[in-house]
Amino acid sequence: MRLCANGQFEGLQLVADRRAISDLAHDLGDLAVADHPLAYLTTYRLGGPASLFSRPKNVDELLRIAQAVAGSSVPVLVLGRGSNLLIADAGFDGLVVSVAELGDQFTVDDDRVTCSAGMQLPVAARRSAAAALTGFEWAVGVPGSIGGAVRMNAGGHGSDIAACLIDVDLVDLTTAQLQRVPAGELGLRFRGSQIEQHQVVVRARIQLAHGSASDAEAEISEIVRWRREHQPGGRNAGSVFVNPIPGQLSAGELIDRTGLRGTTIGGASVSQKHANFIQAIGDDTRAADVRALIELVRTRVESETGFRLRSEVRHVGFHDDAGDVESAADRAVHVDAGHPVDSDRVDQ
Repeated sequence: MRLCANGQFEGLQLVADRRAISDLAHDLGDLAVADHPLAYLTTYRLGGPASLFSRPKNVDELLRIAQAVAGSSVPVLVLGRGSNLLIADAGFDGLVVSVAELGDQFTVDDDRVTCSAGMQLPVAARRSAAAALTGFEWAVGVPGSIGGAVRMNAGGHGSDIAACLIDVDLVDLTTAQLQRVPAGELGLRFRGSQIEQHQVVVRARIQLAHGSASDAEAEISEIVRWRREHQPGGRNAGSVFVNPIPGQLSAGELIDRTGLRGTTIGGASVSQKHANFIQAIGDDTRAADVRALIELVRTRVESETGFRLRSEVRHVGFHDDAGDVESAADRAVHVDAGHPVDSDRVDQ
């Protein structure tokens, strides 16, 4: 094994990985396709393909996938709405499981709502308002999924999902089991939770309040107006960095102190409209451009202010580690969480 310095061991390892992917493809059968593009499934519209890709239509199919991956060494990325992912230009060398089509459940039982994990938060917010239920209007400004929002405890405009979550249904990819877990056992905290990487949220129940549909819809309109006025559109992943002191000091403020607003690398640019947004601004933009700019901002902010910013954007498929980004070499399940794009507004 010490002969690895000449590259032979690495070559053998690569063959072994290819074999593992081939075996998993065989086990998944018609539940997966090979070399599937991922860029169009993210809000950055960047990145290469997945070695394998699966899009389960229901929980039974997800459980079948879990049974196949439980004993495999192939890394798995669980993909929601792709609103906080930066996928490497080379893609992801593993299995991507998209939960975006995992049902379209939205049921109302008095003042309680049950949503499928793949449902977009703005859709759930508008449907709740139309049902004269209040307390979820804030979610119209978060372009992620219900499942991702639970994992990340997404929030904005003075609230978050922890404020209304009752419980969730989870599928464990290591045991292929479905279980219901009360919100109090999820360890929900500011922009995070204790949900394990191998646990996939498939359904969530939220507690809302009876109210006026017109008032709820008016609040939604105001949130949408504010967002358009203060945040950039286009290809981005919302707020790039977590606010270091929620309610007191925002990442955007720190970035502005360094004078980096408008800075570009290749086809990536720090937004002129909001310094905690990094946009892809051209057809030739690479994921490597965005990643390099994220690291430039992080380094400059730490050097000039002493704060080391933590990225909200998940870096997938990169073969080296920088800060808290993830490597494709990690043999762990990576999960795409919904992204709280207006967290900076809450904290300013």
